[in-house]
Amino acid sequence: MNDLKEYKFIMDISKIMILIILLFYGDKTIFFLVACFIFLLMIFRAIKINSRKRFRMYLVFMYVILLIGQLTFFARNLFYYEYISFFYFINKIVAIFLLSLPYLIERFITISKYTEFYFPSVQEINTLSFSELKSAINSVQYKLKGIDKIKNSISVDKLEEIAKDFPRHSSIKYINNGSLTEEYFKVANDSLKDPYIYIIISNTGSAASELISIFTKKQYNHASLAFDLDLETIISYNGGEKIYPPGLNREMIEFFNKKKDSSIIVYKLKASQQQKKQLIAKVKEINEEGSAYNMLGLVLRSSYKPNIMFCSQFVYKMLKYVDLEYFSKKDGQVKPTDLVELDYHRKLEFCYEIFLNE
Repeated sequence: MNDLKEYKFIMDISKIMILIILLFYGDKTIFFLVACFIFLLMIFRAIKINSRKRFRMYLVFMYVILLIGQLTFFARNLFYYEYISFFYFINKIVAIFLLSLPYLIERFITISKYTEFYFPSVQEINTLSFSELKSAINSVQYKLKGIDKIKNSISVDKLEEIAKDFPRHSSIKYINNGSLTEEYFKVANDSLKDPYIYIIISNTGSAASELISIFTKKQYNHASLAFDLDLETIISYNGGEKIYPPGLNREMIEFFNKKKDSSIIVYKLKASQQQKKQLIAKVKEINEEGSAYNMLGLVLRSSYKPNIMFCSQFVYKMLKYVDLEYFSKKDGQVKPTDLVELDYHRKLEFCYEIFLNE
């Protein structure tokens, strides 16, 4: 049990055998499954690192980006050439190298912080009390539930969807301009008699929101803003549903219905007519200047340009712009559920909830 050298030797031989099998017998499906398994394993290892939460988040984000790159490469290049081709094996070698990158990244980044898992000795096991053992079992069960949630959230299909959509995004320049029409602003101005603005949080089931849920550990992972109760003016920062570029876009409730339990919750917040005018004018300004969805900001918690935001960041900044914010937090750190959970002074009023499949 303490003979770690023998254990390490066996593990090294096993890794080499797996690489040989992948080189000569691996097909696209096997490479996809191995990449996803390694991803889940590295996520678990990252969670176990004894370091600050932000550092662990950076590491997890790097694994997500790497997995997207791996799946994109496998889908586009892995079996482009015939089996007997020299380039076929070159592509497979590159694919195998990509599979090993998470381990190289972990070793490079955490070399001074990470301690390898080890098997305890019999003496160490004998010193464990029943309560400590029970606590350890509960901890393992909790982690396994978390891994199971990650597995369900990051299916191969969803990762392929994210990988295909990723090139549409930009976190350094504006790519969306003028997606909101004059007709939209006419409807928004018609709502000025309504003394409220409306904050919407939603559980959509989109590939992106399911990925975000891994980090936020929340059910509702999208936030929107509207100027009327019927949500004819609902807007937010989103992916544009492949119709418009990612950034500030008008939304339609039916686009939120991407899984069986999709739902939205609508709250209202008292606002003066002048505040609503200022908000509409600000939205129009962003629409004309340009915008982009802040994909990197989900982890980095900052924006390269003012109009590069993610959904909850946008809603909070709009509230703050007209002095309607009811909690204090850096805009890049605001999660969709913060808009409700941090309403300690009960400024929001519940309006209604919609279950989109009922």
